[in-house]
Parts: sequence; structure tokens; C-alpha cells
Amino acid sequence: MEQQTKSRSKSSAATLHGSKSKSSNNGSSKATNGTNGSNGHQRMDTQLEKFFVDELKDIYYAEKLLTKALPKMAKSSTTEELKHAFEDHLAVTQEQIVRLEQIFDMLGKKAQAKKCEAMEGLKKEADSIVEDTEKGSLTRDVGLIFAAQKVEHYEIATYGSLRTIASTVGMNDIADLLQQTLDEEKEADEMLTSIAENNINYQAASEDEDDMG
Repeated sequence: MEQQTKSRSKSSAATLHGSKSKSSNNGSSKATNGTNGSNGHQRMDTQLEKFFVDELKDIYYAEKLLTKALPKMAKSSTTEELKHAFEDHLAVTQEQIVRLEQIFDMLGKKAQAKKCEAMEGLKKEADSIVEDTEKGSLTRDVGLIFAAQKVEHYEIATYGSLRTIASTVGMNDIADLLQQTLDEEKEADEMLTSIAENNINYQAASEDEDDMG
């Protein structure tokens, strides 16, 4: 998986360098003051740039925290289906981190994490769900899906807003990378809904409190 991720990153980088001049010629200079990143990418030199970079740092922290939370959520899952879903999303999340590092580089910025209070809160909520539900119960899986979808919705909102800013100021190559991650988060959310609706919720509905005791 690590080798595959590096390969994809090199391919994406090559594509981005190739589309750089095209993005600039489509009017991005009107939305910038001409400041260049380390690879020549047009940057905003404004308050909006600082806000954009701060939000990148925030989601960078969130994704790194999620790589620590997902293995625990997988281990706590009752069904194999949910366990594998969390394991698969861990691999996707690791690729998303590489993508964010690519964006930082394109902006001429060092990839840094800024504590994300929202994700810290969502992780604590997931931990509480595990503590408050019975091991081996389907109700625990319902709770884990509940917590995971809150995370996905936060990420969807964040990546969607970042994509919009990038697109608005003419950073089309960065917007494309953010859109790729946004699509992955939406897919993960839909997959969790499918797991819940097709099996787990119905079975958990008939699970008595005494069944586990």
C-alpha cells in the first residue's frame, strides 16, 4: 500500500506541474498578488491565504488523528463488515494525508498540523460510545457508524469549503486534489449508511439489553 501511495503521489505531482500554466492563464492572477510557491504555483498573498492555510493545517491534524482512531474503531466493531470498512478507510485516509502534504508543497508551505478541536471532540465521542455499549453487540456497531458518519460529515464540509476557496481564486489544480478527497469522503459516508440500512440497524433493533448479560 505504501509503494502504491508513493506511485500515485508522483503521478499526481507530474499532472499538477503539467497543468500549472493552464491554471494561471485562466485568470488566477486576477485573484492573486503574484506571489509564488516553491514550485512556481500562483499563491494568494492575502488574509484569505492565511485562513486557507490555517484550515489546511486543521484538517491535516484531523486526518492524522483519524489514523489513530480508525484501528481502535475497527477492533471494537462487532461485525466483520464494519471492521473491514474501517480498515479500508484507514488506507484511504493515509493517501489523503499525502495529498494534503502535496498541497502544502504547492503553496510553498511546510506541512504542519494545527490542533483540530472538532475532531478531538468527535474522537472522544467515539471513545465514549465504545465504553457505553456492550462488547459484541450490534448496538455498538450502530454507535460506531453514528460516530464515524459525524466525522465524515465534518470532513465533507471542510473539504467542500476548501475546494470552493481554491476554485474561486483560480487554484484549479489544488481544487482538483481537494475534490478527489471530497469524493472519497462522500463515498465513505454512503458506504456506512448502506451497512447500517442493510443489516446492522435492523438486527440491533431486536437486541434486548439482557441479551449480552
